[in-house]
Amino acid sequence: MKNFGRYVLLISFVVLVPFVTYFVLGASDTLVKTPQQKVIYNLPYPGLLPDSPLYITKIIRDRITDFLTRDNLKKAELYLLYSDKRASMSLVLASKGKNQLAIDTFVKGEKYFLKIPRLLISAKKQGAQAPSSFVETLKLSNAKHKELIEELIKTLPQGLNQSLTQLSDLNLQIHREIESLP
Repeated sequence: MKNFGRYVLLISFVVLVPFVTYFVLGASDTLVKTPQQKVIYNLPYPGLLPDSPLYITKIIRDRITDFLTRDNLKKAELYLLYSDKRASMSLVLASKGKNQLAIDTFVKGEKYFLKIPRLLISAKKQGAQAPSSFVETLKLSNAKHKELIEELIKTLPQGLNQSLTQLSDLNLQIHREIESLP
């Protein structure tokens, strides 16, 4: 009889614990905040960084390539590459502790990005429509840049908040212009 009581207690424990746990955890899921999903967009390799003495050669090469590129759609793709590279550079610079240089580099990249919507509008006036896949890539890139700016806001010192706020405002302006593209 003693053993029978133990078996009943053991079986009820084995059955009730998972049952109760299921409902308790199910009810608590509504209280737990889910982390914001990361944007799936790969940034290109940054290459030479602004703190390198050879960086000037990269700038000269970029300006020559920019000057020689006449097609507005190709130039928009080039500016997207430059913008993404500078965003990637800013992450590396921030990890090295060169915070202000990281922000300045990111701002230069966002200024390249800001030129893209105007190029696409100009291309459309000339009869060349940007592929919808490119516009989607622009939206993804802009979202990734926003994610990186938020990451920099969390990691960089408080004294740089004004520069980061201006960078965030620039990113928001780019977002609006991309969304208004036809």
